[in-house]
Amino acid sequence: MNLVSGNIVTAQRDILGLPVCELSWADAFTFAEEVATMPFGQTVIAFINANNANLMMRDPEYRAVLERQVVFPDGHGVDIASMVFHGRKFPANLNGTDFVPALLTYIAKPMRVALIGTRQSILTRATENFRRHAPWHEFIPISDGFFDRAKSDEIMEQVREANVDILLVAMGSPAQEKWIDRHVGPGHARLVLSVGALFDFVAGDVRRAPLGIRKLRLEWLYRLMQEPGRLWRRYVIGNPLFLYHVMRYKLSGMVVKRPADETMEAGTR
Repeated sequence: MNLVSGNIVTAQRDILGLPVCELSWADAFTFAEEVATMPFGQTVIAFINANNANLMMRDPEYRAVLERQVVFPDGHGVDIASMVFHGRKFPANLNGTDFVPALLTYIAKPMRVALIGTRQSILTRATENFRRHAPWHEFIPISDGFFDRAKSDEIMEQVREANVDILLVAMGSPAQEKWIDRHVGPGHARLVLSVGALFDFVAGDVRRAPLGIRKLRLEWLYRLMQEPGRLWRRYVIGNPLFLYHVMRYKLSGMVVKRPADETMEAGTR
């Protein structure tokens, strides 16, 4: 990892035509801390998993948004794609549910962190639990995720007035990534992360799989068993569909091969 002219650069891999960062946990923490503490600019981090990749394959606007953001690999499906395309897994499974709380612990400098998304009751509990998790940071709940989208500029003015370093947005994909792309600018926060269901987990509204299941990369199966009515389409249909996209892309010969030591600018604004 290098700092060049104020821009962090990092190696990336082609996953279904999308550049995805290949970072270890340590390098990902260093990357995120550096951009969060820079005095200028903004970096937006998104996460790609099998479900998001399926959405991207049928939504050109979503793909274009992700191409403007820094994308971290999330889950076993993306590792399978990396094995098919590049012959090796990603160095780390940087899923947002684990990465964001760990990052907040890693950053020792007190940060001001704004939260937008989910239902108000969950947002309130998640904020309280974040404060217990990393009490040296200040956590500021700005709004739930069900506000009138016509008032987005008003919401972001509240973020600007709060003078935050980090902004967490939990609206679900692709809505959260698109909303960030349209409404969040460099004056709002140095580091912005789209975090999906993170607030639900932090609030305790959704239970994480036991550690052993997570180590086996089977948390998706645990979640399916917990919420079959809501998640069966995502996993029972979505996982085979993702593998279809991977094999079709592989057979098309479109995979971009980059030298192991090549680095690419990581999307800072």
